[in-house]
Amino acid sequence: MTFYDALNDLRSLPNLDVYVTGSNSKMLSSDILTEFRGRSDEIRVHPLCFAEYYSAVGGDKNEAFDEYAFYGGLPLILSRPSDAAKMNYLKSLFTEVYIKDIVERKKIERQDVLEQILDLLCSSIGSLTNPARIANTLKSKRNFDVSANTIRAYIDHLEDAFLFSESKRYDVKGKSYFDSPNKYYSEDLGLRNARIGFRQQEMTHIMENILYNELINRQFSVDVGVVYARTTNQNGNSVRTPREIDFVVNSGSKRAYIQSAYAITTEEKAESEIRPFALVGDFFPKIVVRKDIGKRWYDDQGILHINMIDFLLDKDII
Repeated sequence: MTFYDALNDLRSLPNLDVYVTGSNSKMLSSDILTEFRGRSDEIRVHPLCFAEYYSAVGGDKNEAFDEYAFYGGLPLILSRPSDAAKMNYLKSLFTEVYIKDIVERKKIERQDVLEQILDLLCSSIGSLTNPARIANTLKSKRNFDVSANTIRAYIDHLEDAFLFSESKRYDVKGKSYFDSPNKYYSEDLGLRNARIGFRQQEMTHIMENILYNELINRQFSVDVGVVYARTTNQNGNSVRTPREIDFVVNSGSKRAYIQSAYAITTEEKAESEIRPFALVGDFFPKIVVRKDIGKRWYDDQGILHINMIDFLLDKDII
């Protein structure tokens, strides 16, 4: 009798609910759903969101946010007594649990390639990429001759282990998805930072990643929005130029468009962030999430400007 058989026997008892818990080790959610298809529900537990993290640590909100952006939201981080202990925990978790499990479970033949993909994705969170582009990068910089199909399979393994999440590009007016390129976000920034030695702390991308995870935690579907503007090229011809909206957020009949902007310091920067909203052509809420303002306010176009921490702590903002 297998473990799954035993659980199925328990299911038949009328006065018993069965809950199976676990991490990525040996039994990913995909395995469980395969064995119990049609007879189970998946409850996915994410790392702590900022509101949960802040409720545990308290104190100054900005200091808590900086710690959260650096060490992430894995609950055991809260029990580690020092910065060194937190870093060592995250580094050990990555190498001793995640990588070993993926290599063992998926029978990875090229662990060196898997780790290079990890490094590339961790270094470029929130940037557009695809397996072909990664394969070309590995070929030119590491002399690794690896097919795009292999890269795609390895990325799937990383997603299956809850290390990364993919956000697809969506043509807002055309109402269709692009095949590629897409964006990849780290499920936990502490693990991402540990992988790159806590060095690459570019807050624009980190803030965007935190915002993406927050929207997923709130059970929205999240896409990268693409709209088109008419511009004139060097020959004087009118051409369609794509503009990006960081997040198109949907849940049932609800929709919102969100730009993540760490700081807007010039009129040109403000124009680049806000202009894509005008190209959407509908009246769903439009929000610019920023780190450089205090109180929230609406501009003349009805666009909400809100501080990042206020957004993270306001569950009803959308």
